[in-house]
Amino acid sequence: MAEAVRHDKTARQLRLLSDALDSGRLGPVRRLVNTLAPAEIGNLLESLPPAKRQVVWGLVDAEDDGEVLVHVGDEVRESLLADMDPDEIVAAVEDLDIDDLADLVEDLPDTVIDEVLKSMDRENRERLEQVLSYQEDTAGRLMNPDVVTVRADTTVDVVLRYLRLRGELPEHTDHLYVVSRRHQYLGRIALQVLLTHEANTPINQLIDDEQPAIDVQEPADEVARQFSDHDWISAPVVDDGNILLGRITIDDVVDIIRDQAEHQALSAAGLDEDEDMFSPVPRAFRRRVIWLGVNLCTAFLAASVVGRFEGTIQQIVALAVLMPIVAGMGGNAGTQVLTLMVRGLALGQIGSSNARTLLWKEVRVALMNGLTLGTGLGLIVWVWYRDVPLSLVIASALTINLSSAALGGVLVPLALKRMGFDPALAGGVILTTITDVMGFLSFLGLATLILLR
Repeated sequence: MAEAVRHDKTARQLRLLSDALDSGRLGPVRRLVNTLAPAEIGNLLESLPPAKRQVVWGLVDAEDDGEVLVHVGDEVRESLLADMDPDEIVAAVEDLDIDDLADLVEDLPDTVIDEVLKSMDRENRERLEQVLSYQEDTAGRLMNPDVVTVRADTTVDVVLRYLRLRGELPEHTDHLYVVSRRHQYLGRIALQVLLTHEANTPINQLIDDEQPAIDVQEPADEVARQFSDHDWISAPVVDDGNILLGRITIDDVVDIIRDQAEHQALSAAGLDEDEDMFSPVPRAFRRRVIWLGVNLCTAFLAASVVGRFEGTIQQIVALAVLMPIVAGMGGNAGTQVLTLMVRGLALGQIGSSNARTLLWKEVRVALMNGLTLGTGLGLIVWVWYRDVPLSLVIASALTINLSSAALGGVLVPLALKRMGFDPALAGGVILTTITDVMGFLSFLGLATLILLR
């Protein structure tokens, strides 16, 4: 419900924006755009064709430029940066948090990167270099080194005076982290705990040491899973020596979860989640033609199976009418299982310990579906053609193909994962080929054996 409301709001904003742009009235456009949060502006920019996008981008408040750049896809960001002067880029990104700047810096021109580094003080420059030293999609690239730490041998009064002197806290600060003299992570203290205890209470009596720290090399998807499981707002990041390096906050984790969902949805169709919706036709053509070519090759494989039974089809014309049903039902059933598997693998819920149990469960579900739907389909075919053997053939073929779909839906993503490929990207093509081939082979093969003997 909330997602539908958000989409309706975006569509309404886009309509108002497009109407104002078409009329040439930039004043209302500026007012509308600058009432929005940076993420909303980024979403609108991605929804506009390039010409209108550049006009709206020029109307965004300069102080929001950096945050907007963080919230758009790589291709759209590239087009926006191309329209900015180096000085504008430096001004836009210099006030970003270190973790957000790390996401952007590799997309910036080399000359701009040099200027950005020069504009930073030594401490922040070292923090940025530290974050960039870690691989993408790891906790190290997600973390913000700007973290508030306290010592265990102080009191509540000392910590509160320190916070007042500091003046401000990083965003999403819900806990302070307690460290040793060697800056090793000992635990955390909630701000509400500090505010509700006597001033002379020792910090070491208030430490919550139940939250584990995240290893700096932890994969991003595992970080997201831990946040989801434990409802964290922030979490500390440490190295192999338990030295506190920084923290990850919920806003970055939400971005990971959203990116994962987009990746799974678009990869299944051979698309890139960072692709500009309005990318140039030649670029979109080059990306999609390869994927469609792969699909064409697999279609020939299925067609070759049909070709081997050409004589059977010529003798029993009804087979040509009915055989797409078996293949189509197998494809749909396989997609259900594949989607479940890709989700489970992404969440770390499926491994060698439970894969066999899951496979047996899916095969049994497929057999029950095959027997139930096959019986219904067989009755329909009997009413249609008054041919009992043909009804038995299509009912049996449907059961066989649904079982094949279940086997493929479980085993294909597991095999791809083990070989290091993305199941969301390649699983659909392979599984469709399996269900098409098995659908035609089982239906036409049984028809040849039973109906033409």
